[in-house]
Amino acid sequence: MFKTKSKSTFIFVLAVLIIGAVTYVSLFGAWNFKGILDEGGINKGLDLIGGSLIVYEAELEEEPEDLASDMEAAKTMLRSRLDTLGYTEATVVLVGDKRLQVEIPNISDPEEAVQKLGATAKLEFRNAEGTVVLTGADVKEARQVFGDPSGKGFNEYFVSLTLKDEAVEKFYEATKYVVSLPYADRYIAICLDDEELSAPRVSGALSTANISISGYFDEEDSKYLAEVISAGNLPFSLNEIQLKAVGPSLGERAFDTSLIAGGIGILMVMLFMLIIYRLPGVVACISLTAYSSLFFIVICVMQINLSLSGIAGIVLSIGMAVDANVVIFERIKEELRAGKSTTAAVISGFKNALSAVVDSNITTIIAAVVLWYFGTGSVQGFAVTLLIGVLLSMLTAVLLTRFLLYAFVGMRITRVSLYGVKADLPVPDMGKEA
Repeated sequence: MFKTKSKSTFIFVLAVLIIGAVTYVSLFGAWNFKGILDEGGINKGLDLIGGSLIVYEAELEEEPEDLASDMEAAKTMLRSRLDTLGYTEATVVLVGDKRLQVEIPNISDPEEAVQKLGATAKLEFRNAEGTVVLTGADVKEARQVFGDPSGKGFNEYFVSLTLKDEAVEKFYEATKYVVSLPYADRYIAICLDDEELSAPRVSGALSTANISISGYFDEEDSKYLAEVISAGNLPFSLNEIQLKAVGPSLGERAFDTSLIAGGIGILMVMLFMLIIYRLPGVVACISLTAYSSLFFIVICVMQINLSLSGIAGIVLSIGMAVDANVVIFERIKEELRAGKSTTAAVISGFKNALSAVVDSNITTIIAAVVLWYFGTGSVQGFAVTLLIGVLLSMLTAVLLTRFLLYAFVGMRITRVSLYGVKADLPVPDMGKEA
């Protein structure tokens, strides 16, 4: 299990160099990647950088049969429009039964953005020549289905489309014409605001109201397409009931001061680990550095909006990362006090502490998933950063810590006093003392 001394030394040095490189990238970036200290490296939420807040309310002449589904379709439509406009860092959340809240951080011209966002979504079905054969007004219903659309015994996710009676003849003539075109042009594109979402191929003239749109969709893609098509024919309009410019509620320097406070906190935790656990404390410091660097790289790459609640999730997950190390190191000390060799204590300590560490992290993951699924706004921001943090802490606090401690033992650094245990204990060890 343990390498020779020279190999262990080489592996340890290589691991430290890699972690150093990752830390540098997370701070300053590299190539096209922006680090957390670069301008625009992290997307900041509305409470940190300000922006615009828009609230839409569905105007209902009569209660739809499935208001929740229709509101989800409207949410998807707004999300698609925001992405098209380039506001990928914006958020759209459902508030109550019939309101949608849109937050767009750091936009230069909020009035223009609101005008574009407030325009009615234009859903069109076009053939290869660009001719519009159907519009959203011709669609009665669109829903995601898992089944066998072709009748060949192969189940997959697809979109079941139901046309209005007056649109059946139009679609029949359109598909009849499309199948007469060259093979490469035998499709009808589904476009939202001139953006092509999907281009299903037409196999023959279709004369029924019920149409299946398939194409090796996964669950998420088929759900998204069904909601976008439904949004093209919403049974209500969205009225803008609130629009306001929002300043950074935490102040312009809040993000920088939060980073400084977080850095001080991490340094204090590292100092505590070094004093109490000594050599394992060094390993904990290296693991915590790798954890923090990976965390911010993930935040930047995934373009997650970091808000006050998200920072709280980061702080909590850092505490959990250190807590996992504490459980492991205390278990190793117990094994050493019981008279085991350093090598045996490290192996037994990890083995006996693993179940407790994994169980505690799994319960936190479950809580984070529940908060993300049922929460909105800041609650979701907290859940996302907490979930990412817990997953990364399991990677660094368990795998990386174990790897580094094994490297130390492989280098014959086995003196028990270096592991936080009094040196006068009768601890047998076959290797040389450091």
